[in-house]
Amino acid sequence: MSGGTAEAAPLRVVAADDEPLARERLRTLLADEPDVALVGEAASGAEAVRVVLSTTPDVLLLDIEMPSGDGFEVLRALPPGQVPVVVFVTAWQRYAVQAFEAQALDYLLKPYDRERFRAALVRARQHVGLVRRAEAPPGRLEEMLSALAQADAPLRRLPIKADGRIRFVDCAAITHVEAEANYVRVHTGGEQLVMRETLTHLEERLDPRRFLRIHRSVLVNLDHVRELEPLSQGEYLLSLSGGVALRTGRAHRARVEQALGLVPD
Repeated sequence: MSGGTAEAAPLRVVAADDEPLARERLRTLLADEPDVALVGEAASGAEAVRVVLSTTPDVLLLDIEMPSGDGFEVLRALPPGQVPVVVFVTAWQRYAVQAFEAQALDYLLKPYDRERFRAALVRARQHVGLVRRAEAPPGRLEEMLSALAQADAPLRRLPIKADGRIRFVDCAAITHVEAEANYVRVHTGGEQLVMRETLTHLEERLDPRRFLRIHRSVLVNLDHVRELEPLSQGEYLLSLSGGVALRTGRAHRARVEQALGLVPD
């Protein structure tokens, strides 16, 4: 048996951008990188989906505003097991929060320089390397699994766009979240922030051990529950830190009782 190690497979990349000059710049930058293979290009959202499914790249360099489906629609169209590492490459800063909510690894804002592009590619290569190291040496296996677990861990800070800036709100400070049509209102005690998001999607991203749906339109941080008052017809009134009181829905009674350690009469 040979004592050497097999060469690492090249990083397989797809570039999706409707501007020919933008794709040409990506080709040029990728050509200067060692062990990188540009396996496909796309000029529209629909084409990006087809190229990703046919080439199974490691990394997708993805523009946002494209014909026949924007970058976010591309990601929603891909099967969960076939979404590569995503680096958004766009001229629009306003999509940054939505990009990170879509679990993008990085966000390159045009015009970017070679150093910024290379830094994004290094991050992508490291992330792909974690996935590829299924046969990691014993000393590295626990480190790899720990890194992957952290990557999939619930949010610790929630990015919210407010007043033209991106606020990072500590999830532990959130008392509750209320649904308002296609938006949610995030309460942090003395402050309320609105973000474009559905309550169901946000619930999936928050820590299920901490956040509980007590009503079809309300999520509560259990760490902030101070008192509970039984009401009629299987409902409860929860008092939160800061003096807020919220009524639970009857359909959520069992979940509330289980989460709070209650023993039904």
